[in-house]
Amino acid sequence: MQLLHGIFQVGGDLVGLTVDEPGAIWNDCNSYVIRLDEGLLLFDAGCGDTMDQLFANIRYWGMDPADIRYAFLTHPHYDHAGGGYVLKDRGVHLVSGKETADAVHKGDNRCCGYLYHKVFNPFDVDTILDEGQKITVLGLEIEARLMPGHSMGCTIYSFVWEGKKVVISGDVIGTKLSGDFGWSGSIDFCRTEYLDSLKRMADLEIDYMLPGHGMVYFSGAKRRVEEVLNTALMEWRQ
Repeated sequence: MQLLHGIFQVGGDLVGLTVDEPGAIWNDCNSYVIRLDEGLLLFDAGCGDTMDQLFANIRYWGMDPADIRYAFLTHPHYDHAGGGYVLKDRGVHLVSGKETADAVHKGDNRCCGYLYHKVFNPFDVDTILDEGQKITVLGLEIEARLMPGHSMGCTIYSFVWEGKKVVISGDVIGTKLSGDFGWSGSIDFCRTEYLDSLKRMADLEIDYMLPGHGMVYFSGAKRRVEEVLNTALMEWRQ
């Protein structure tokens, strides 16, 4: 579905765009495509088992999956990065933070295949971004901010679109309407790092937030982050 001019959501089982298994509502993350003059930019690859559905959704909006030039990964969990090997085989240039790049290269338990009872297919990331690093791809400047906690590889990406700051937030923010955070069952989940990430994220300018699961925030995005920070401060401090 089209979210903004030139920005589309093409994957996500919570909103019924892609479905991995009957009854499964956490197997496939939200995936987003940006249509640019020089090609397509994808955020998160989904689990991989729904890639045909994701590609069909891209075609529905008159775009060609063969035009995907870059894919940015928010973290290495199976529901977000499981499809990375498919994109790699198609020649897509993959981008992530260092921790995610290491995890998907090894395909180890940081990718959380155990949660889905599936084997993660490893692959190599082409470009690794550091904290605060900016990269221009297909004419769009994107800034990476490392936000470990839910996974030590969590990275959010921000860019300006039609004068508004858009943040691709992955699973740093949860899927309910207020005060919840990402799943805490990851091998490398860390409350201390997560709380620090939420503090830093709450200081960011955010107009629109496109999360890893569930609804997109066209208003109240910063408030949503502050609510999650407040919950973490109440529940996690010793």
